[in-house]
Amino acid sequence: MNNLEFKSNKLYILDQTLLPNEEKWVQIKSKEDAYYAIKSLMVRGAPAIGIFAGYAMALFSDNNDIYALKEYLDSSRPTAVNLSWATSRILKAYENGKSLVDEAIAIHNEDIEMCRRISEYGLSLLNDGDGILTHCNAGELATSKYGTGLGPLILGKEQGYNFKVFTDETRPLLQGARLTSYELERAGIDVTLICDNMASLVMKEGKINAVLVGCDRVAANGDTANKIGTSGVAILAKHYGIPFYVLGPYSTVDFNCKTGDEIEIELRDEDEIKEKYFSSPTALKKTKCYNPSFDVTDHSLITAIITDKGIARAPYDKSLKELLG
Repeated sequence: MNNLEFKSNKLYILDQTLLPNEEKWVQIKSKEDAYYAIKSLMVRGAPAIGIFAGYAMALFSDNNDIYALKEYLDSSRPTAVNLSWATSRILKAYENGKSLVDEAIAIHNEDIEMCRRISEYGLSLLNDGDGILTHCNAGELATSKYGTGLGPLILGKEQGYNFKVFTDETRPLLQGARLTSYELERAGIDVTLICDNMASLVMKEGKINAVLVGCDRVAANGDTANKIGTSGVAILAKHYGIPFYVLGPYSTVDFNCKTGDEIEIELRDEDEIKEKYFSSPTALKKTKCYNPSFDVTDHSLITAIITDKGIARAPYDKSLKELLG
């Protein structure tokens, strides 16, 4: 399923904040619209943000200083390295006198092929009938066709695999509930939604053979920035001896970032915890909240990092570089 469309030199996105109850397409008409769409998670997922930012840079550079535009868009989600990667690529195209729209389209098409390769590598590690746990959303809504973390499941379904998927709801923005279960239901994949704190029990009951998660940034040593709560799932998987796979495009690997300690963690509005998706607040207005969007999964908890260039295993500071050939 598509998460954005570029047609007749106009950019439209599927507003993911309204899913699964409403499918609404919104036209992005300005740099402010683009910034808000990323910041508010109307468009989300590292690869999808990169694709979207590429189109936004191409469309709005005519009426804005392109260097200032890049800095402005990059500030909307500082943790997502694909965002700055895509805007840097459009900026380079500008400096080399290339068509910015053609470059944005190329980024999009390359992502589709990249997701297919990630999905194929990931599927090679799974077996028909496996029980899979997912956290957050890393499917077609977060990337392009197939996705990253969900890609092996969607590709596997096309090839006749039957998986039993358990997806964490992923508080407080409920990406697992609103988006992952929605995508998998539409793909005809057996999915069961669970609360985040139920992951340990389904693992203990022997229902999980592997964990698949996406990522927004990979440090040189293999530490990964994932949706908040992912590191806890990784600790549980380690305890129960379950493979924990991180899937993402190679462009999320940041060799300038040595360890996860250098990854900036985005803090979001406190009221998302108490009020988002509730008809009335679940805590007192004066109650303080701590709402980091990401946490860092230590490389020692990761069984493999699956990219479009291949599968990396520990030691990651060596294997990630070797994937370049």
